[in-house]
Amino acid sequence: MHATGNARFALAVALMLGTPLALLSWLWLVERLVRVMPRRAAARIRPVLWLLPAVVLVGVFLAWPMLYTGILSFRDGIGRNWHGLSNYSYLASSPEVHAALRNNVLWLVLLVGGCTLVGLLVATLGDAVRYEAIAKAIIVAPVAISFVSGAVIWRFMFDYQPPGLPQTGTINAAWTSTTHSAPIAWLVDSRTNNTALVMVGVWMTAGLAVVIFSAALKGVPPELTEAARVDGASNWQVFRHIILPQLKPTIVVVATLLAVMALKAFDIVYVMTNGNYDTNVIANVMYQQLFISQDNGKASAVAVLLTVLAAPVLLVNSRMNRRAEAGR
Repeated sequence: MHATGNARFALAVALMLGTPLALLSWLWLVERLVRVMPRRAAARIRPVLWLLPAVVLVGVFLAWPMLYTGILSFRDGIGRNWHGLSNYSYLASSPEVHAALRNNVLWLVLLVGGCTLVGLLVATLGDAVRYEAIAKAIIVAPVAISFVSGAVIWRFMFDYQPPGLPQTGTINAAWTSTTHSAPIAWLVDSRTNNTALVMVGVWMTAGLAVVIFSAALKGVPPELTEAARVDGASNWQVFRHIILPQLKPTIVVVATLLAVMALKAFDIVYVMTNGNYDTNVIANVMYQQLFISQDNGKASAVAVLLTVLAAPVLLVNSRMNRRAEAGR
């Protein structure tokens, strides 16, 4: 075991040092080759050769895995025999997949809406106070924590003990002491568990929205807001008619980024409930099919479904970026 660990460490170090060296060697070789070529031919082939390593990496680590996953989705569990559309029939008829899709929709609505709202509020209000750095740092701090660590923290905070026993979970301790009501099994009760999980996701990712919106706010011309205030506009009118239109492209980018994160939500659900109590999501279904049921075909079909669901979000993001570039 120790020898295996050393070998892996050595391989990681070799890849970390060897990859940039190989890239620099390739570029040096390209420039040496281009120098001896005619000027017109060199101008045409230089961009191709410079982009070739990136194209190869994208093909090996992105395009081929996606293609192979699509092929596996038409095969049986061990990936040898063709099964036609049976794996996709499983997606269409499985109550487990349908429940996971409903939960993903909830993640999509609450995570995107919650993070966007919190990001806008904190970025806008923080921009107007002297303790901006401290206020934003409190919201941004959870971004530095991994989703697994954050899920472990909140699992303890949502801990439940039966009525009459001391509540070791922070949320139930506060709930019972302030409302004098019975403790709530936040992660077990189907009325609260999905919302509780999404709120953990909001806590973990709202800081990212704050950082992006804060940077965008710094780019709003101060002349526009000052002129509006001189004309008698209130703070709300300045925000509604001046700042918000300027932030529209940024809001679209943040919303699409959060939408993709919501569609592939996995870590928080896996650590806190493992999909039990009607909290399953698509990424967790894929994990269960691949590593527990060891059904490569169904797992690949779920992966294709996840890709199809994320594709429209990415297309909208790309279209909005093109419009923003055209309007500049």
